[in-house]
Amino acid sequence: MSADGGQGTARVSAVVFDLGGVLTESPMPAFAAYEAEAGLPEGLIRRLNSTDPDANAWARYERNELDAAGFVDAFEAEALAAGHRLDAHRVLAALAGELRPAMVAAVRRLREAGLPLALLSNNVAPMERTGRLGELLASFDAVVESSVEGVRKPEPEIYRRALTRLSDAVGRPIRPGDCAYLDDLGINLKPARALGMHTIKVVDPAAALAELSALVGIPLESSPPGSSPRGAAS
Repeated sequence: MSADGGQGTARVSAVVFDLGGVLTESPMPAFAAYEAEAGLPEGLIRRLNSTDPDANAWARYERNELDAAGFVDAFEAEALAAGHRLDAHRVLAALAGELRPAMVAAVRRLREAGLPLALLSNNVAPMERTGRLGELLASFDAVVESSVEGVRKPEPEIYRRALTRLSDAVGRPIRPGDCAYLDDLGINLKPARALGMHTIKVVDPAAALAELSALVGIPLESSPPGSSPRGAAS
């Protein structure tokens, strides 16, 4: 069954991807490793991120309302208020995830098939358009970043902006029902589903690609390790 509760046979003509935990490895294992190393309660970082989610340090950082130093101070203060001391620099270091070759290959196939593609990411600074990530970003017709927009998922406005930017980029209207949206967090999928998008929660990348294949009508099976976007350096 699809993440849409039975819409797996529907066909879509555009795809919107999240970055972290979808196209790149999730930071959650790195968070857990740091918590274990530092003797912190399991899941503490995730709980702090989900407490007061529209106004906490993480939310303000992703809207570019705090710089890195401000985030470190605010996040450590939130942890202290919860009874724990942590190093927020270690939390930030865990955010850099490796690209997932199968997902990158799927983006390439969708691009070659001519589907409009957008990337919608909560991030803390505009992404560098260099290296393998830069090559991947070049595969998208629109890239929408919370740190640039001043709004973030799950705020509905950022999904609407992604649709508008994608429509402008391809020169025709892209409606919510035209789109599949992939994210690893349920809280970020709910607003997209409410707008009418076909949502896929990425837990197992292979399973997510199977769902997406059914929606777009294009086989997206895994490619050999090391696959990269067309023209990307190996």
